[in-house]
Amino acid sequence: MAKLAELIETLERAYPPRLAESWDSVGLVCGDPGEDVRRVLFAVDVTEAVVEEAVSWGAQALVAHHPLLLRGVDSVAADRPKGALIHRLVRAGCALFTAHTNADSADPGVSDALAAVLGLTVTGPIEPKPVPAVDKWSIQVPVDHAESVLAALFAVGAGGSGDYREAAWRTTGTGQFRPLNGANPAVGTVGELTRVSEDRIEVVAAPRDRATILAALRAAHPYEEPAYHVTERAQLSGNLGLGRVATLPEPLTLREFTARAAAALPETAWGVRCAGDPDRVLRRVAVCGGAGDSLLDAVTRLGVDAYLTADLRHHPADEHLRRSGPALIDAAHWATEFPWCAQAAEVVQTGLPEVETRVSGVRTDPWTVGSAG
Repeated sequence: MAKLAELIETLERAYPPRLAESWDSVGLVCGDPGEDVRRVLFAVDVTEAVVEEAVSWGAQALVAHHPLLLRGVDSVAADRPKGALIHRLVRAGCALFTAHTNADSADPGVSDALAAVLGLTVTGPIEPKPVPAVDKWSIQVPVDHAESVLAALFAVGAGGSGDYREAAWRTTGTGQFRPLNGANPAVGTVGELTRVSEDRIEVVAAPRDRATILAALRAAHPYEEPAYHVTERAQLSGNLGLGRVATLPEPLTLREFTARAAAALPETAWGVRCAGDPDRVLRRVAVCGGAGDSLLDAVTRLGVDAYLTADLRHHPADEHLRRSGPALIDAAHWATEFPWCAQAAEVVQTGLPEVETRVSGVRTDPWTVGSAG
């Protein structure tokens, strides 16, 4: 049996809160991190039917993609629609956790799950997030003091990279210096050239920690004036970010790819529609789970053949096509994000095998009837 705190840690490792947009609300909404968790339900939206499913199944946590309380609220009174859901969950001992735009930008994230059900091979994000800046510290230290200096650096956070800690590079060489009048050398004599067997140690650290690391270095280093150099890595793009660019396993026409999407995604009243020449051959496409018209310019610059997303509006779509942008495939918002639920459930199954997971069977797409006539 796991604790809610362990569930939160597992989910936030996969969908780091720092990836969320500034306007978003993600993380634990209600629940006690110290409580036990045996069952977790996953859904796109927190609706009355989803909450009832979670409670009836005996879930101790409901993990949703869309925040229930996204806008500022001043009351969760039980006589208000959203407040009533919070009270129902709390009374049943079921926590609520949200992973929204942090799950959109994670790797893998919402758009990776969408690409997978469409049979696509992802090559990268549409709009990459920059890799966080990192410093490389290069320090010369007498061989006999290298271990103690490294320990001091590790103690203040240097040497961390992803899931690794106490990472460093060491090589041995010969350092030299000539102390001048006024110096108080730990090794050597004023006025004489001194050569010392030294280790060159290199560690990485966050730029925000420069002052702390320098203080630790000076305190642990035997020299009056330690020799060090700090280099900041150039800003690079990584695999994190919104949307995904992908390739098809074989060329398909726009008509054929639209049919594939309709068959792969859960059925909705909205269905799947496309804009562009139905016979256009597609080899490279972009996808974005949820509302993705803000990325229309980005996919045009990328030169993909088509772009599948949700909630495309008339004027932006029309103007995009007039500018000879890629063909468009428009699906229901809920349908493009639903595949993420299985991905998130797998994250928990892998990290907490003792926890039972289920993807909600409730269709939370708000549209109920579609008619072409």
